[in-house]
Amino acid sequence: MLLETEQIGAEKTIPQKDWLPIKEKHQSQVDDLLHDYLDARSRHMKDPVMDFLFEYYAFRPSNLRKWSPGIGVNLSFSDLEQLPEISEFKIQGNMAFIDPALFPEKRISSLEWMITMLENTQSNKPSFGCFGMHEWAMVYRSDNPRHSQVPMRMEQDELAEFVESRPLLCTHFDAFRFFTKPAQPMNRFELSREKFHETEQPGCIHSNMDLYKWAFKLYPWIPSLLILKAFRLAKEARHIDMQASPYDLREQGLEPIKIETEAGRKEYKRKQEMIFQKGLPIRKMIIEKMRNLLLTVDS
Repeated sequence: MLLETEQIGAEKTIPQKDWLPIKEKHQSQVDDLLHDYLDARSRHMKDPVMDFLFEYYAFRPSNLRKWSPGIGVNLSFSDLEQLPEISEFKIQGNMAFIDPALFPEKRISSLEWMITMLENTQSNKPSFGCFGMHEWAMVYRSDNPRHSQVPMRMEQDELAEFVESRPLLCTHFDAFRFFTKPAQPMNRFELSREKFHETEQPGCIHSNMDLYKWAFKLYPWIPSLLILKAFRLAKEARHIDMQASPYDLREQGLEPIKIETEAGRKEYKRKQEMIFQKGLPIRKMIIEKMRNLLLTVDS
């Protein structure tokens, strides 16, 4: 019989009486977080915040609900049926752990790139001067604007005049690539997929939103609790993102942050700085888990 202090495929061992309540709490928290959204979605109701998180990021609610302890943890068990459904688990006796040998070798270079990008982002100086103009640049002088079924807060000519009155300071390529063709040359920074890891900065709303993406890309290798933390931050960031957009989303409960006014820009900057502060420890934890994963699979 294995003792709890013995190491099998991990750094520590957790008995079932301890990990089972953690698993159940995680599932309960996700259920509470998503209940209203899933109910509305079943009635074909749109949600500009949650739809984005599950469609653009393509990590289903059922995946978010799954619990993983991450790599480096042995789960001792007396009931095999209570174990999380993780195909990367290896069973030895009454212990289960995520087998490092099952991490795909072809993903190691991607993991290294993510670590470099996140470390660069964390160390770069934060910038808070964009005021959410990226969403406006995505519809600037467009005959067929994105989300055309959603009403705008101003007419197209007025919207174009406002965009032309403000500098475009986007540093996030995955937002910039949706700019209309007339808007792209107006951006102060040259952005590309190749320079992505260099231009990300931690003050960016979308950079903090993307922490959820980088976390869930490594499920089940990093803990689900960290993925859920990143999801909560992404939800809050997307809420601000849509409030500051040119769309009129008051019927969806999103009161506008009117960045076309001085007061609105101050409000946006304050909220952007709040997201930045919340993102710092989450990004740090993701980097630590990724680095530990890389060391484990390398060894």
